[in-house]
Amino acid sequence: MLREIRALGFEYVELGHNTRLSLFDGIRQAVADGEVRVCSLHNFCPLPVGLVGPAPDYYLPSATDERERASAVRHTLRTLECAAMLGAAFVVLHLGRVRMRSYTMRLLRMVEEERTDQPRFARLREKALAVRARKREKFLQQVYRTLDEVVPRAKELGIRLGLETRFALEEIPNREEVAGLIARYGSEVIQYWHDVGHAQVQEQLGLARHEEWLETFRGNTAGMHLQDVAPPADDHRPPGQGEFDFGRLAPFVCAGQALVWEIHPGWSAEQIQAGMTRVKEQLVAGRCPAV
Repeated sequence: MLREIRALGFEYVELGHNTRLSLFDGIRQAVADGEVRVCSLHNFCPLPVGLVGPAPDYYLPSATDERERASAVRHTLRTLECAAMLGAAFVVLHLGRVRMRSYTMRLLRMVEEERTDQPRFARLREKALAVRARKREKFLQQVYRTLDEVVPRAKELGIRLGLETRFALEEIPNREEVAGLIARYGSEVIQYWHDVGHAQVQEQLGLARHEEWLETFRGNTAGMHLQDVAPPADDHRPPGQGEFDFGRLAPFVCAGQALVWEIHPGWSAEQIQAGMTRVKEQLVAGRCPAV
């Protein structure tokens, strides 16, 4: 698979949260042979033993069950070790969620039905935000406990932690919380990671536009997950297979960021490559490697 990715013209890869431990010997050899370079790992990587598919939220760093939270810490530390072994600069994190009723999918159904201008949409969104604000503190405290254990090891290894834009409003962190975590732990180890698909959902829910996220964290954005999006929430598409205007990101791309195409399996090489060159030129203009 790494050779196929390299053949598409990508010099760097991100190892995803479905990467099995059994693949690591081959990956390490490919890196040693100079076939490919690894820029980032998405927690948890490798996939915890016994799981058979993508599971970035299998153990929640926000869990009030201490055994689950400890498992999240253990597997995150293992991801950091693997990142250092492969020469990766970044580890992308999910930080869990506030335990509450799910409002996001109900709101997205209203988006799909073009009912966002109805008073009921605004009322439901405000109710969801109020419930989240009322319940979040104990889960946020657990996130602090988790990062208190993870951040020192990341510093030792020289790995930056990218806090990814979340899909659902019930998830942690929101924009305010990302800012708070950067202030608490320092931008030399904690930075923002912009996910185009997730940020598009946030925008459609009326929570924040892409530009608001990126302006807030200008200078503190470690990287981006790039993907095209078809409304309301069909993401992980190749460029040109959705409706997102990648030009909106261009003012916020700077040297040193990792630009990672996060595309679901099933798309052909031709579909992936078709719009890639145009978007790469639009975004980086030769300043940063796109991976």
